[in-house]
Amino acid sequence: MSEKKEMKELVKELTKTQEEIRELIKAEIEWEPVGPTPMPGITDLRSWDMRLLKTYKPWYAPFCDLCCLCTYGKCDLTQDRRGACGIDIATQQARIVLLACLMGCSAHAAHAGHILEYLIDRHGPDKKIDMGTFIEVEAPNIRTVTGLKPETLADLKHAIEYVYKEIAHLLDSTHMGQEGSALDYESKALHASMLDHVGMEVADIAQIVGFNFPTSVADTPLVEMGWGSIDKSKPVILVVGHNPATSTVVVDYLRENNLEDKVEVCGICCTAIETTRYSDKAKVIGPLSRQLFFVRTGIADVIMTDEQCINTNMPEEASNVGSALIATLDKVMYGLEDASEMDTDEIIKRMTEKKEHFAILEPAKAAEVAAKVAMKLAPQRKKELLSEEEAKKLAEKCTDCGMCERVCPNLFSIGDGITEMAKGNFELMKGLFNLCIGCGKCEHECPQGVPIFRLMQAAASWETWKVRAGRGAVMDTEIRKVGAPITLGTIPGIIALVGCSNYPDIEDVAEMVDEFARRKYIVVLTGCAAMVAGMTKDKDGRTVYEKYPPDFDAGGVVNIGSCVSNAHISGAAIKIANIFASLPLRANYEVIADYVLNRVGACGVAWGAMSQKAASIGTGFNRLGVPVVLGPHSSKYRRLYLSRKEEDDWTVMDARKRELVDTGEPSPEHIAYVAETKEKAMIMIPKLCIRKNDTPQGRGIKLNHYISLYKKYTGGGLPEDLHLYIRRAADIPLVYRKEVMPYLEKIGWKPKEPVGLPTFIGTYPSKVPIDSVIH
Repeated sequence: MSEKKEMKELVKELTKTQEEIRELIKAEIEWEPVGPTPMPGITDLRSWDMRLLKTYKPWYAPFCDLCCLCTYGKCDLTQDRRGACGIDIATQQARIVLLACLMGCSAHAAHAGHILEYLIDRHGPDKKIDMGTFIEVEAPNIRTVTGLKPETLADLKHAIEYVYKEIAHLLDSTHMGQEGSALDYESKALHASMLDHVGMEVADIAQIVGFNFPTSVADTPLVEMGWGSIDKSKPVILVVGHNPATSTVVVDYLRENNLEDKVEVCGICCTAIETTRYSDKAKVIGPLSRQLFFVRTGIADVIMTDEQCINTNMPEEASNVGSALIATLDKVMYGLEDASEMDTDEIIKRMTEKKEHFAILEPAKAAEVAAKVAMKLAPQRKKELLSEEEAKKLAEKCTDCGMCERVCPNLFSIGDGITEMAKGNFELMKGLFNLCIGCGKCEHECPQGVPIFRLMQAAASWETWKVRAGRGAVMDTEIRKVGAPITLGTIPGIIALVGCSNYPDIEDVAEMVDEFARRKYIVVLTGCAAMVAGMTKDKDGRTVYEKYPPDFDAGGVVNIGSCVSNAHISGAAIKIANIFASLPLRANYEVIADYVLNRVGACGVAWGAMSQKAASIGTGFNRLGVPVVLGPHSSKYRRLYLSRKEEDDWTVMDARKRELVDTGEPSPEHIAYVAETKEKAMIMIPKLCIRKNDTPQGRGIKLNHYISLYKKYTGGGLPEDLHLYIRRAADIPLVYRKEVMPYLEKIGWKPKEPVGLPTFIGTYPSKVPIDSVIH
């Protein structure tokens, strides 16, 4: 049959849904051939998921043995019992995991949808997507998942509406009496989390285009960070959350009215990063862990909240210190009166005279009110911090009952710090402040009502730091430069430190960045992790942003941006497959994920992961074939993806020889792993960057770091699984050859041939032909 006839037959077979999808993605524009899964539904990538889950089996740690989601319950699921609907405990855990991923995906997707509507109103639907001179592959996630190459803001709407539709179907599956398989719930969680990366990419492309954020540039400005960087003699506006539709309009208002040098704008959490992408005069207070502490200083005259990761008690917190509060988005209204259509002067009068808080959902009005209220309130407020003498007196209320320490997630010696303060010694409390994750449980629990966060005002350092402003997408030119060394292994890996503020030790992130940048890994960061990495200085007073170059290259430290900028990290992995290996992206997710899993030595590190968004970001990386190391608190997510390295199936297809090969090599060993300590993480990270595609030179470099870090953090010896990663003697790092060879001889190690073109395609049922992975 001729090619033309084949095409006609194919078109005849298309369902109405497929026709609609082809219309949405403009299939007739042949920038690349449309791959097998345009806008995939729940089951379209299920075979890929099941292949992943065959090796990386879900491991559950139930927080609760009961199901309480319907009125048949509570149902006890222990000891192989089933609920009234028939569900077992593994399936229930997987359902909870899916719900968490859907919450995270929804938060980013709703953010994307809101910001897109806002920017379309501002610029029109035909606003062109221009990511700068050095970025042609503008939307790698959208291209790979949907098959759409977005050219305008209106095109991004097609992508986000697809995400919305899939979210509805996935949420439907969590209703009682639906899915009955833990593995299928896991497949759905992987699907939801892949969609999350599409939603994040929509959001940040829209922001870059609509707000003119930096793009196609690495050397973004270094901006001030820390509460000591705020000039509290000026009116201060604090923005908290994630959505820059609020803070950018505040900056615009101040610029238009020549107030930019007269009013301080500062931020906490991702809104801080977004605001400094728009104005290098804005200040970063710090990550989420600094939220309660800074609000309780009363330095902010006006607090503006937008969405996600905001303290839900913010109106009371603001009132306690005399700050004014404006809620600016419909997702967080606090029960406040909606003043969006109220006269501006009336709002200002009631906020300054009656100390009322309002929701104002119209950004320009919210910005004007914030600026005017801040200027009016600032001269009336003293903004005096607790003196050492006052702190000492308050600390004397402490009975050292230990309740604060029992609820502290990190079991810090808070009581000791307070009792030392009562004696006039502030050093212990100063150290605790630097480590504190800011949850506030200690103060809530204190039976004596000791204001622990206020006490920290007297102990906290006024030190300031530098953090590099978020730079957005990795440039195509950078991918061309590093694509070969990454896939061959001579750049040992890409380490992505992402996520929230639930750290076991807040200094861990900076130490990890320094260790791996020094070893010439590429280190990228986003969100709170990007901020906290800048809160440690070396002996010369430099942060990691001042110590290392900002390039996506060996030894570079790159602040990609906020939470939604995580899509640029997954996008960079996808771009390596496309730009370096010339694999088509269009609706070709399975091939691209297989390439990333087997060839791109990347590892995510969500050391402080806390939120549902972090759960979906990480799980999205897992579906793409990127392993993620989580901090110890992340065991509370209840599920990991772990292999049993000596038992599991490590067979791949050698695509060039068309032969199945049992490699026996667990690379990567896990794709979702919790490390109990920083030391364990530092050993696991280089191991998870090992890929079957490594050349002998690349493997030698990676094993050198694995052995070196193992010795550094365990005190000596060789890793007990080292032999599994040595294929031939040429893989052994020269510096360790004398030590490794006797070990290999002792255990009876046998050399094996490396696989020429390793792939999972061909090892499981799939519509994707083996030819599609050959490039």
